[in-house]
Amino acid sequence: MSFRHQADTTPRRVPFMLRTARPRHYLMCRPTHFDVTYSINPWMRPEKLTEPGIAVTQWERLRQTLTGLGHQVELIDPLPGLPDMVFAANGATMIDGTVLSAKFRHEQRAPEGPAYADWFAARGYRVHHAEFVNEGEGDYLFTGKRLLAGTGFRTTLRSHEEAAELFGHEVVGLTLVNPRFYHLDTALAILDDDEIMYYPAAFSVGSRARLAELYPDAVIATDHDAEVFGLNAVSDGRNVVMAEQAVGLAAQLRERGYVPVGVELSELLKSGGSAKCCTLELRSVEAAS
Repeated sequence: MSFRHQADTTPRRVPFMLRTARPRHYLMCRPTHFDVTYSINPWMRPEKLTEPGIAVTQWERLRQTLTGLGHQVELIDPLPGLPDMVFAANGATMIDGTVLSAKFRHEQRAPEGPAYADWFAARGYRVHHAEFVNEGEGDYLFTGKRLLAGTGFRTTLRSHEEAAELFGHEVVGLTLVNPRFYHLDTALAILDDDEIMYYPAAFSVGSRARLAELYPDAVIATDHDAEVFGLNAVSDGRNVVMAEQAVGLAAQLRERGYVPVGVELSELLKSGGSAKCCTLELRSVEAAS
């Protein structure tokens, strides 16, 4: 069973609150060169056939979904030899117009960091070139007042310190312990400034306790919904663009007044990515004010 977004004008009683969508600004990269030619996470199996044409079609539907919801999408040119460049979220972290460049742990993706940094610099943004390993919004998720920061597989604790100094926001470190959820954005999603959804089993005992303290009313994902990357989602405060197979999460979100918007990204999941992985949010000073 799966779900797709359809316009629904039927009046509903919302138990929590009426949700308001806020226009967002994203950077994306067309998967022109997408393929699985190496393995740096448990999802990647080079021996398994990939269909780049299908990946492009699914990605294009995601882009159209975001623009159809009223969001602005800019594009960075894909570079040959970088099959994972489609996962724009990993390319940098941008808050209030300041950019922390990515510095990838694995050599196969290392050239992506400078490619994204050059895109930002060419448009006049202030770019801080990372000293320590971090993989952009793969491990940095901004709530509007604090930065939730993943570590354990990719981004280092030293990078958390670097981000805190650069952005001037509280950084809450969260340790990932399951290699299938190697980035924070595979195990946790920001729904609104003070609301998240996450998969407790992906985190250390201490990090689970911290999340429960900060977000006692969080949406909790089942094993199934986490495994289909339902948490790798993009929310504008009302609409939540996410894997259409995550039906349990979708039901919980509807109960809270959100509108789940299902997308099919099965081809990109072969490399361990879904909707959030494909979108890097551009948070300018104007957007923050």
